[in-house]
Amino acid sequence: MAADVSPEPVATFCGDCDCGCPQLFVDPHAPADKRVRITDDFGQHVQMSEEQFADLVAQARSGALDRLTVASR
Repeated sequence: MAADVSPEPVATFCGDCDCGCPQLFVDPHAPADKRVRITDDFGQHVQMSEEQFADLVAQARSGALDRLTVASR
């Protein structure tokens, strides 16, 4: 059986269109420093460890990233 090269996404960001929205994947078979993958709608991706992703989530929860959000109106 071939290795799963395209695991199911954990989350899709946007999702209101059919434009290839950014997605979050976790690959338990990847090296520890590359288990979390975020893809963009242009086919690029970023890989990071679960610890780095946990830090990103903690910063988002604390409001540290709020200045980067833009109200869509």
